[in-house]
Amino acid sequence: MQRGVVENVSHESIRMVLKEHDLKPWQQQSWCVPNLDEKYIERMESILELYARTDNERYPLLCLDEKPIQLLDHARPPSGLAPSKPKRVDYEYKRKGTCNVFCAVRPQQGYYIAKVTERRTAKDFAQFMEELADEYPDAQRIQLVMDNLNTHKEKSLTDYFGQDKGAKIWKRFEVHYTPPHGSWLNQAEIAINIYARQCLGKSRIPNIDLLKKKTKAWVRAVNRKIVKIKWTFTKERAKEKFNYP
Repeated sequence: MQRGVVENVSHESIRMVLKEHDLKPWQQQSWCVPNLDEKYIERMESILELYARTDNERYPLLCLDEKPIQLLDHARPPSGLAPSKPKRVDYEYKRKGTCNVFCAVRPQQGYYIAKVTERRTAKDFAQFMEELADEYPDAQRIQLVMDNLNTHKEKSLTDYFGQDKGAKIWKRFEVHYTPPHGSWLNQAEIAINIYARQCLGKSRIPNIDLLKKKTKAWVRAVNRKIVKIKWTFTKERAKEKFNYP
């Protein structure tokens, strides 16, 4: 049979070719781990060791991340509900700007903190860090996992609060940075995915005030349910997965 380009092909022919070669193009997994170096392994194992410990009030474990949010409004009002008919929403929409949500989770306790801000600046980060510190006034040190974003530094706090107060707040935390391309190690990403599904869903949110109300309601609801995150990836599994001694 001469090979070439055909004008059309049946679905059954495509199915048979995919089955013969065991190809599943409809499946996809997101996974981004660079070549492991000493620094990557060191940071990864430090975080995995932290996750293996039992959380306690003297050294609470928090994970922090942030998510940009696109505010959208309907181009035309959606139709009302009717018996046996779903609400109809026009596929067109209006862009109403962007905002940001900070999300912190105490995964072993199932406790979530979320804050909506207009921007994601060093000032916003500093204010959120102060709120986290105030949440645990009796803690000796707050264990904090987050990525190495340029605003996630002590300088953000000292620039906003001043040297003395900023440094004092920063020292309340023992910061564990995820390695580059290691955001999968941050359990706050799981928390943000829960937030995106349960709070944002597929609805269009046209303004920041409404988003703040929905976020506040979600935080109350999820904390009542005590939705814990069960982390199972350990140092031993990491060595097996990435094949290093």
